[in-house]
Amino acid sequence: MSDGKPSKALFWGCFIALITTGFAFVGRLELLGVWGEEFGLDKQQLGILAGIGIWPFAVSIILFSLFIDKVGYKTAMIFACGSHLIWAGMGVAAYFISKSGDTKTAYNLLVVGSLIAALGNGSVEAFINPVVATLFSKEKTKWLNILHAAWPGGLVLMGVIVIILDKMFEAAPWAVNVGIIAVPALIYGIMLIGQKFPVSERVSSGVTYKEMLAEFGAFGALVTGTLIGLQISIFCKEAGLIDVTYKTSWIIGIIAGVISAVAMFAFTKSLGRGLMAILVLIMMPLAITEIGTDGWITSVMADFAAQNNFPAIAVLIYTSVIMLVLRFFAGPIVKALTPLGLLIASAVLAVAGLVWLSVAEAGVLIVAATLYGLGKTFFWPTTLGVVSEQTPRGGALTLNAISGIGMLACGAIGFPLLGLFQINTHKEKLIESELIAAQAPALIQTVDGVKTLAAVTEVPGLFGNYSTVDEAAVGAALTGEAKAEAETIAKLSPKWSLSKIAIFPGCMLIAYIGLFVYFKSKGGYKAQELTGHTDDGEKFGGGTEGATEL
Repeated sequence: MSDGKPSKALFWGCFIALITTGFAFVGRLELLGVWGEEFGLDKQQLGILAGIGIWPFAVSIILFSLFIDKVGYKTAMIFACGSHLIWAGMGVAAYFISKSGDTKTAYNLLVVGSLIAALGNGSVEAFINPVVATLFSKEKTKWLNILHAAWPGGLVLMGVIVIILDKMFEAAPWAVNVGIIAVPALIYGIMLIGQKFPVSERVSSGVTYKEMLAEFGAFGALVTGTLIGLQISIFCKEAGLIDVTYKTSWIIGIIAGVISAVAMFAFTKSLGRGLMAILVLIMMPLAITEIGTDGWITSVMADFAAQNNFPAIAVLIYTSVIMLVLRFFAGPIVKALTPLGLLIASAVLAVAGLVWLSVAEAGVLIVAATLYGLGKTFFWPTTLGVVSEQTPRGGALTLNAISGIGMLACGAIGFPLLGLFQINTHKEKLIESELIAAQAPALIQTVDGVKTLAAVTEVPGLFGNYSTVDEAAVGAALTGEAKAEAETIAKLSPKWSLSKIAIFPGCMLIAYIGLFVYFKSKGGYKAQELTGHTDDGEKFGGGTEGATEL
């Protein structure tokens, strides 16, 4: 920073840091199918492994948000960069250890390494969001959308790399998909290590630490504490550190939530802003709709893509390109529709896109994917913009905690739930098949007037016991066309399950309409501004003069 003006390297360094999180996301989740076969994991177990790479994001983003004004944005950046480099090393090591025959140690390395990578991802968001919101305090929603174009940018870049590796270097080990994250990590580390970061808008405006916590309040602490407690318990269970049931994990989560809420209320005497509570609740299905679906989409589309001769990751790449392009042009769109109007339109498109994507054939799949891509484009950054504009006194905490809660919900609930959706859809389609019922009526039983599948295996899960399809038993009971139909159902059920996800943006749509009506009754949506903070104008989008931290 020179002459009190923000350096472009500061913004673009933040941009590349977020690209790195996209690399981490695709690099791990594109390998879910490979890891499932290598380590013998079912769909829900894969969902839990996927979630371990997501929920620690929330832990680090929320914890850093509590203290980032004290320790500084640069400290968070250094922690993030170090975490990404450590994950690259652990992931590569896991590959070679697995190939040597020690799959248990390799799997444990992936579990712990995924935790470290996610902590790094959360640390990235902990500093980039308040930095950009401070630099561009007059156009927060616009610039947060531009910043978050880096997320799909990372997905696209890594997706293209994956396709190149698969098509041109078929023998390339999966270690490459993990280790390549070191490249963008080193780039943003070098770009940002010498930069001066601005003091947050909250601090420069004189809002106290207690006032910041009061915006989030006891309700926010209850939700956050519950989700963190649940996820840490599940992580310790999966890593073999403790032996607890999933029911006990829920109890641990609830206790942690209650303790967090009581402590927060005792300090702040605040339940939190009502609007913030609503946005916290909305953020959970939002994250599942976007991050959860993106995390599963390559695995979900795998068999359908193979049947139609296109790479499964192409859907993720295509929808991410839509996000990348449109987020750069968010300013005029936000101005025309208002943030809430944009979120309403996005929810409608997401519902239509997911339902259509679940049944679309290859010829029209791109149209359905376009609707879904348009729908998810503005969800996350526009929500951050609304939080920053409506709860500016919450500073880094409310801005980052909303992302943290979304990631927590996605990791703790979303990924396992979407895996369960696939299992249940598989069973439902087998039960509905008249051909299978006619050839092997013993497979389809009626209990208390409800048809059930006999060939199942009971497994304890996060949402209670669930039953997976015993494909060997189904295959042994069928022949000819019925067997072929059962095989087709097994392959396409993951894709068909996408329609179930549409319930999440459907719920969001109702909430957004309610908020739109509320603000309309108050004279329309208007951003709240803190007094005492001055914006430097339009140079580089509206930088901030004044104190900086080293």
